[in-house]
Amino acid sequence: MSLPTTINMKFSHTVETIAPSDRIWNIWTDVKNWPTWDTELEFASLDGNFALNAQGKLKSKNAPVSTFLISQWEPQKSYTFTTVLPLCQLNVRRYLTQNQGKTYFTHEVSFTGLLSFVFSNLLGRKFQTVLPKVMDNIRRLAESSN
Repeated sequence: MSLPTTINMKFSHTVETIAPSDRIWNIWTDVKNWPTWDTELEFASLDGNFALNAQGKLKSKNAPVSTFLISQWEPQKSYTFTTVLPLCQLNVRRYLTQNQGKTYFTHEVSFTGLLSFVFSNLLGRKFQTVLPKVMDNIRRLAESSN
């Protein structure tokens, strides 16, 4: 018997950049340096190479260490990492698009599972508040890399 899955909260933020998409991709997949642009992280690490089913750990400010899994992977285009919470999953999807010679990068967060409403209220609102600043940090970092 499987438990019903619900999505209580899903949000995203997209930013346009003049940086080439590979710069964004390199920043996103450099896990140990996530805290340089994600102001809510104390540390992040990955066991092995960044690829499908790779596992890592991260620690957000005022939170315990969490384990994550690269659950979706399309090289140079998108990936999702998933963190299992009690009766809930936190999914962070990051993807790149290009349109008329411009690069756009998107960070999407969703909570699924029976307790998604609890975790979306406990964690999601804070994520949603800081996400525009975090994304701008990525843009500035990518555009300053020459």
